[in-house]
Amino acid sequence: MNERIIELAEQAGIAVWGDAVYMYHPGNTLDSTVMTKFAELIVRECARVAIKKQTENDMDNIVSKNPAKDFAYALIDHFEIK
Repeated sequence: MNERIIELAEQAGIAVWGDAVYMYHPGNTLDSTVMTKFAELIVRECARVAIKKQTENDMDNIVSKNPAKDFAYALIDHFEIK
C-alpha cells in the first residue's frame, strides 16, 4: 500500500500493518465517522496534487490540451497506482 495512503489512514484513526487494517479505538470497527474522515483526507490530498500540477504547468508556461488527463496521471503517480 502507498505510504501516503497509509499516512492518511492513520490520520483518520485507521492503523495499517502490511495487509491488515486495525482501528485505534475500542471495537475495531470501521464506523462512518472514521470512514468519512479518511474520505475527506483523500479528497484533500487529491486537490493538493491537482493544484501542485497546475502550478507546475503555470510556472513552465505549459497549456495543456487535456488538463483532466494530466491531473489523473498526476494522481496515479502520486499514489503509486499501477
